Amino acid sequence: MSSEESDPVNHPDHYTWLPVEVIEITRHFSFVRGNALKYLLRADFKNNTIEDLKKARWYIDYEIRNLEEQAG
Repeated sequence: MSSEESDPVNHPDHYTWLPVEVIEITRHFSFVRGNALKYLLRADFKNNTIEDLKKARWYIDYEIRNLEEQAG
């Protein structure tokens, strides 16, 4: 999608840089894993790459803790 066609509400540039929108990828995962993936995929397209990578890490750490607790 070109910048002239950019739709910041429905199709923001940071979600449309792949041939398929990020939401179409993340919807196949759990909420937690989908959010981690979302932050990884858009990190270079937002104003703060490090912040998005830290958010992705937070969701990954959260998922790991949950899985470890379930395993006993």
